Amino acid sequence: MEEKLKKLVKKLTLENKTVSTMESCTGGGLVNALTNIEGASEIIKFSAVTYANEYKIKMGVSKEIIDKYTVYSKQVAEAMAKAIAEFANSNYGVGITGKLNRVDHYNLNGNDNEVFISIYDNDNKSFDTFNFVVNKCIRKDNKEAIVMEVLTHLVDC
Repeated sequence: MEEKLKKLVKKLTLENKTVSTMESCTGGGLVNALTNIEGASEIIKFSAVTYANEYKIKMGVSKEIIDKYTVYSKQVAEAMAKAIAEFANSNYGVGITGKLNRVDHYNLNGNDNEVFISIYDNDNKSFDTFNFVVNKCIRKDNKEAIVMEVLTHLVDC
């Protein structure tokens, strides 16, 4: 993972581009991994951990989108990615939402262990959105698998 992180930091630094994240189920795992790399301060603009729907809404995700598609959907991941990129005026915004190894009593819809990820390219106004199914028994391992998947997509942006 460290090599992908270094590659991303180097790539975005050379391109003079920045990234911001709005993470839910990963609890800031992506931005935490990035900040372990020297030079990350050059590329990271802002990060928010928004477990609760009310904070997704406060950060710019439409309540109507959450109500219509559920918090565990590609539409919400896209809204998170776009909202954080626009809020921080960063080149890329990453939105991550999903369930990891547990039932969410506040949001009963959605499949267990399915994660929705969106990377918003603020310069081109386009999305790279995908879902990812995690299968590890340990939550930390699932979070690391998600971060690796996001890094693979970000390095290719």
